[in-house]
Amino acid sequence: MTRIVYINPNATQAMTDDIVATARAVLPGAEVVGLTNSAGPPAIEGPEDGDAAIPGVLALVRGAAAGADAIVIACFDDTGLDEARAAASCPVLGIGQAAYVMTALLGLRFSVVTSVDVAVPVIQGNIERSGFAGLCASVRASGLAVLDIEAGSEAVRARLASEIALARDGDGAAAVVLGCAGMTGLRDDLAARTGVVLIDGVVASARLSVAAAGLAGGGA
Repeated sequence: MTRIVYINPNATQAMTDDIVATARAVLPGAEVVGLTNSAGPPAIEGPEDGDAAIPGVLALVRGAAAGADAIVIACFDDTGLDEARAAASCPVLGIGQAAYVMTALLGLRFSVVTSVDVAVPVIQGNIERSGFAGLCASVRASGLAVLDIEAGSEAVRARLASEIALARDGDGAAAVVLGCAGMTGLRDDLAARTGVVLIDGVVASARLSVAAAGLAGGGA
């Protein structure tokens, strides 16, 4: 059985649980494990939080994630992705990276709706370095804290739906990427509210991680 390990770079166990629940629903035939970086910040909002999380992420890559067929960094900023790849003996994906790849495979111009303003430059930099800038219509900050998004109140859902609609109607996006791991449990509700094609990096990474694991193991 393929073993996929999701590493949550922040210290919020509830977010890890939601991420794992989504990935298990997508991959019923795989073993999906979630690890929480208890040494990290409660949420990752900007580069300082990301830098603080990397040592704990790498400790998990070298320790508890050993034996994985693929590892997924479950922060939309792809926190520590390059460092984790250098430390791991299996494919390592990020949920941000996976979302961009999946959107490109669909041939859709996309916007990202994320959490706070300080996250925007990080995401824009990742998009540019990954070669997806030509497909990106915009990166929108909702102004919502990561942990508020994770809690998923009605006010949070309404705010996110408003930003998604603006990305479609104002920025010309054919799809919207959910730019926070805490949005994974909100995807179906937000899709129903907006009618927009939504790309969840947790779902995208689940599908791509199995493919990557198979190729790395010599599978067809």
